[in-house]
Amino acid sequence: MRRVTWILAIVMCVAFVAAGCGTRSSEQVVKDLDHVIGKLDSYQGAGKMTLQTGQQAQEYNVEVWYKTPHYYRIALTNEAKDITQIVLRNDEGVFVLTPHLNKMFRFQSDWPENSGQVYLFQSLVQSIVSDNERQFTQEKDAYVFDVVANYQNGLLSRQKIWLNKKDYAPQQVQVSDENNNVMVSVKFTQFEFGKKFDKDSFDMQRNMTSWNIQSLPTTATVGDTAKQGAAANGTAKSGTSVQPTSTTEQTAKAPQSFGIVEPTYMPAGVKKQDPKEMKLGEDKAILFRYSGTYNYTLLESMPQAKTVTSLSGTILDLGYTLGIVTGEQKGLRTLTWTYDGIEYRLSTGDLPDKEMVKVAQSVVGQVGK
Repeated sequence: MRRVTWILAIVMCVAFVAAGCGTRSSEQVVKDLDHVIGKLDSYQGAGKMTLQTGQQAQEYNVEVWYKTPHYYRIALTNEAKDITQIVLRNDEGVFVLTPHLNKMFRFQSDWPENSGQVYLFQSLVQSIVSDNERQFTQEKDAYVFDVVANYQNGLLSRQKIWLNKKDYAPQQVQVSDENNNVMVSVKFTQFEFGKKFDKDSFDMQRNMTSWNIQSLPTTATVGDTAKQGAAANGTAKSGTSVQPTSTTEQTAKAPQSFGIVEPTYMPAGVKKQDPKEMKLGEDKAILFRYSGTYNYTLLESMPQAKTVTSLSGTILDLGYTLGIVTGEQKGLRTLTWTYDGIEYRLSTGDLPDKEMVKVAQSVVGQVGK
């Protein structure tokens, strides 16, 4: 009897020590995460995102800022092309900014509440909490969840999320398709809760003029940046299309030529027609037509005027940037986005969102011909 009592006491002590060392159940961690979200005030994170959606992997440095109740700033930088785009949300709306081109889209939306983002802490926690069939394991310094992926992109099926055991900060995310191929991955190199931001950190004008000067085009000067900042400052409140401050400067420039970028993806049963060169105002443009199972056009241009475009539509996550879908009420939808100085407009009456995303993602990494 004494031997049994002694063994039981040892077992209980071992269990107590294990519990004190941080061994927690899935339910306990989920409860903690719910509490963390309830108390969330701000955070700043940084890392590397890899997209496997094209012919070759595309890597982006990603930096995420959040401040309660609805201020977001996400900077995505493609180091290979030296391109930075910023997704910004503040009291004025949601902006997609390309600072070195002084180009921006502005629209009213409750993004990202209506669509998860792989690099946002709130989206990751929501995926964990809402999946009642979540899978849970533990590693040396991380809690690991395997849950359903809750993103706009229908190609993404499941995601694996690593959270730091000490403070639940995200360490890594892997999002896979239905065949368990990792399509998107994010590795965080830094994440800080309770980050203090400057008063104007989420201001559109500051983000258009205070970006990394190393990403300036080789032909640009500090004076050019100042002119671009002045144009942004003078138009931010109106949300309407804006012409450059100097009409002479605009007319003196010949339309800039650019290489044709052909999408590498076409849906089954679709055929491409020969591209057609055209003009959009003073800008050169290339029009592709596709017909068959689905019918759509892709218009490419390189706008020379520094503009602010105010759009009313639905945000579509393309991975490397956000696109805006307009015209849904009229039946002919247009997905608009910018990348590497080129503005793309994909118009269709029957191409599903999933296919639109595939086409849009397949222009990344292509070299103009």
